[in-house]
Amino acid sequence: MKRKALKAALPYTLPICVGFLFLGISYGFLMRSKGFSFVYPLCMSLFIFAGSMEFVTVELLLSAFNPLHAFLLALMVNARHLFYGLSMLQKYRRTGWKKFYLIFGMCDESFSINCTVTPPPDVDRGWFMFFVTLLNHIYWVTGATLGALLGYVIHFDTTGIEFVMTALFVVMFINQWEESKDHRPALAGLGCSLICLLVFGSSSFIVPAMALIVLSFLLGRRSLEREVDQ
Repeated sequence: MKRKALKAALPYTLPICVGFLFLGISYGFLMRSKGFSFVYPLCMSLFIFAGSMEFVTVELLLSAFNPLHAFLLALMVNARHLFYGLSMLQKYRRTGWKKFYLIFGMCDESFSINCTVTPPPDVDRGWFMFFVTLLNHIYWVTGATLGALLGYVIHFDTTGIEFVMTALFVVMFINQWEESKDHRPALAGLGCSLICLLVFGSSSFIVPAMALIVLSFLLGRRSLEREVDQ
């Protein structure tokens, strides 16, 4: 049963493997360039397992200790997982002890596979989702650790390497813009970010921008529900 589930999950995760290895290596190089031992990206990728938050954590570790700011920033950056979790409640039922790891290891890529892919009839869905999550986790930890280890022997100017995460989100934004007919969520995100950037400045706008985006989405959802009812 487990072997069948692993074989069924592997092909869906291979494209993610390529992306995770590249991003993970970039993250490992970044951590090493900031003076951290390879143990840091290894443990952070293993226990945090949130790519965007891990990139943000690099600066948090180097800045003044502010637990409230770190908490709010982590909450806002990963707020989308609240909606992911709600949509997966039904799918995670009757998965036993695997549910705890599925909740912990749910990233964007694992969510997209587990939410949309129906495994073969002879494959247990719980084990299929487990191996999708586990394989993606392994890819990310491997990439981050490998990048940090390579940072010991390969030395080059890493100025701007942290921009890799920004570039990733720009590509994702363009892709979603082209695929979606309704651009209101994207425009709301851009508008909220721009307003907070002007009001709070470039060093303090992220948390209020994320809060404003979440608030605008909640208000927009209620407006959309009223339109549907009418």
